[in-house]
Amino acid sequence: MADVLAQLRKKMAIGFLGGSDWSKIADQLEINSGNVADKFDYGFAENGLIAYKMGKELPSQSFIKFVGETEYKKLVNFILHYLADIDVPIKRIQERNEFEAYDKIHQIRTKFVQKLKENFPEYDLTYSIGGQISFDIFPRGWDKTYALKHVEDEGFEEIHFFGDKTYLGGNDYEIYTDSRTIGHSVKNPDDTIRQLREIFLS
Repeated sequence: MADVLAQLRKKMAIGFLGGSDWSKIADQLEINSGNVADKFDYGFAENGLIAYKMGKELPSQSFIKFVGETEYKKLVNFILHYLADIDVPIKRIQERNEFEAYDKIHQIRTKFVQKLKENFPEYDLTYSIGGQISFDIFPRGWDKTYALKHVEDEGFEEIHFFGDKTYLGGNDYEIYTDSRTIGHSVKNPDDTIRQLREIFLS
């Protein structure tokens, strides 16, 4: 992946965008040396609430400030109780592939997201299926299209987005279908590399 991205960067600006925090995204990108922000022209964590351009941090937003400390605590307590009571055969993080397969059959996260919507309708939050084992919660409008605020005045002719949760309810859906982007649905990192090579490096 790193080699393909380095080749791409010689031809165009590249960036990453994730719903997770900065350290989790760095692990997913398998950047083992140096600052991950230095390997990309743009880097967006937490849907773009944390943003970097050419290795420099841009002004950020805070979920807790938006929701409020008291409401945040209620939400977190509900989530922790709900997760503790879920009866799944796989709870160890190293078994994420097994949980993902189990979840596709039993819809654990889909049911959880529905419960959050039912219990916190006044919070004006969006709940969606996240990565392989996660779920995302963010203020309405703070989905991954939030990151486009950081690049919309940069003069790019095209903005291509690659994501695996591009279906309705997935955390890539909004930016994948946004009129400002050209969306590409991928299955996994290998499929992402294949598509990048076919579209930009062939």
